[in-house]
Amino acid sequence: MNIKPIRTDKDYEEALQRVELLMDAKEGTVEFDELEILSTLIENYEAKHFGIDIPDPIEAIKFRMEQEGLKQKDVAELFGNRVRVSEVLNKKRRLTLDMVRNLHDKLKIPYDSLLSRYDLQKL
Repeated sequence: MNIKPIRTDKDYEEALQRVELLMDAKEGTVEFDELEILSTLIENYEAKHFGIDIPDPIEAIKFRMEQEGLKQKDVAELFGNRVRVSEVLNKKRRLTLDMVRNLHDKLKIPYDSLLSRYDLQKL
């Protein structure tokens, strides 16, 4: 077992190839230990180089509304009223804690998406 940090794309590709060879390793073997270590190294490399940012909360809401075929009037109760929906979706008003709870409970939008920071320059 010759494990080293993954620093380059070449290291990453080699690690992926090695993991593919080790996929059927039995638990408790040296090969299985190598598989676990390489998997952790690969995950860290991917998080650093291929990470996905959490979306803007308003974009997450708009995306879910589009997925569900909802209009502003359909979600007004989650924001308090129609005017507030418009203000929030146009980034003229911030989400309140009650709005976040309602959007999470009713539309199943993850809290992470709803609580990420707004682009402050757009507010």
